[in-house]
Amino acid sequence: MNADHDALTFAATREAALCTIVGIHGSFSRRTGAQLAVAADGSMAGDMADKCLDSELAAQALAAMEDGTARLLRYGEGSPFIDFRLPCGSGLDILVDPRPNRQTLQACARELANRRETSLTLALPGNAPPDLLRERRYIPQTRLLILGAGSECRALARLAANQGLEVEWREAGDGLSLNKVPKDLAADPWTAVLLLFHDHEWEQALLAWALSTPAFYIGAQGGAPARESRLERLRMGGISEDQLTRIRGPVGLIPSARDSQVLALSILADVVGAHEAQHPHR
Repeated sequence: MNADHDALTFAATREAALCTIVGIHGSFSRRTGAQLAVAADGSMAGDMADKCLDSELAAQALAAMEDGTARLLRYGEGSPFIDFRLPCGSGLDILVDPRPNRQTLQACARELANRRETSLTLALPGNAPPDLLRERRYIPQTRLLILGAGSECRALARLAANQGLEVEWREAGDGLSLNKVPKDLAADPWTAVLLLFHDHEWEQALLAWALSTPAFYIGAQGGAPARESRLERLRMGGISEDQLTRIRGPVGLIPSARDSQVLALSILADVVGAHEAQHPHR
């Protein structure tokens, strides 16, 4: 499950109101577009960062479901709710849609399940300020394609899976052959391709393939001599300098990680950060 999609998925499967942050004035610990879904029985999915705000919105959502009227609410700075304050001193504009079109939500959920970007038009009232968010966009969750063998791959696959990310791990004897690319290998714009080989002869064909895909992150482990040798081989194979800049090496955030668990954490943090930078609502 992707936390960014939780409210959408929840509201697509039952009668529920959908609350969306459509404006942030000042700082806040969630992005514009953050959502909370509230079902008729009071159950919720999503996250507005503050339990008090979640409870307040649940009450507003249930009331809106009763009268069938959308509400555009202001909390924090400039709010009419004088007994409700945000700890950061910011102001939030939140749309409460009591009856979002469930077929539309289901269509969005299907697009995401098929790893395609999608969007939801928000039913703001006609007199809403023009700077408020009118379209909530969603991107597929991070997917890791790990190519290689050894404890580094195992640690990374385990860590990523524990975080709920999609993971595919291929190694020699499991569809990988030297200087060949499996026909069923695929990477979309939300896939990170990680080459974790100690024997760098395995890399060239796979890196050339990865550079032909729209993968948002391509990383390969190895020290400085391995990196220079890798780039030179790819240049000789006709790969342009612009393409070579897509390869992250050294891979990860922590320089010279010598422990497989540390390397896995270093890589995953870098990958998630790069994916976060792609989010349409930042």
